Amino acid sequence: MLRVIGAGFGRTGTQSLQVALEQILGGPCYHMKNVLALHPDHIETWRAAARGDAVDWEQLFDGYFAAVDWPVARFYAEMLTTYPEAKFILSHRDPERWYDSTARTIYRVRDVLGSAAWRALLPLLGKRRTFVNMVDEVVWDGHFAGRFSDRTHAIAVYEAYNDAVKHAIPADRLLMFEASQGWGPLCAFLGLPEPEGPFPHVNDSAAVNRALWVLSAIPWVLLVLAVGAVGALAAVVGSML
Repeated sequence: MLRVIGAGFGRTGTQSLQVALEQILGGPCYHMKNVLALHPDHIETWRAAARGDAVDWEQLFDGYFAAVDWPVARFYAEMLTTYPEAKFILSHRDPERWYDSTARTIYRVRDVLGSAAWRALLPLLGKRRTFVNMVDEVVWDGHFAGRFSDRTHAIAVYEAYNDAVKHAIPADRLLMFEASQGWGPLCAFLGLPEPEGPFPHVNDSAAVNRALWVLSAIPWVLLVLAVGAVGALAAVVGSML
């Protein structure tokens, strides 16, 4: 059963928080990357949640001690009643810096995977083919009404959301947290001892940018391979005539 739920948007230090929670809780923490890598069968459940359908949250998070990042943050209100003993963490950062970080990383991933070339390839990826649709429905359309590229609008949504979380969750169950604060506030809030060693700071911007380069190249590589295969086939057929 979930003990800790992250209500903060992606790109507010959620991956660092994931690693930190796994370390101090001694169990796995759910994150957006888990959906694609480990639980493609969860994609349709998150799409159903975005439509307002009932979701069995306990079944979805079976085996997890904590959950952070999108798509979790979108549904903090539902989890507030489902997990009455859970504590919530609202990770946050300066709104301008949050927007810049999001725009140059995960929003660019959305653009690449939403390209015509990738949409042609997605049917080959099994259950993962609907991941792009899920992220659109939960995050870019669900949170930002399809207007994330409007900087003023996106930042206003971010700030209004944080205010709503602070008003909805009782103060004794909510921690406002920035990764730069380190172990102290987090461990005090959870009533757990501070681990030895520094707080994990996982800045995955470079990794995201490398992934973007690879993702952008894949359709072209496959096209070249396909053209090469067609050429080889033509040569073989020609030799038979």
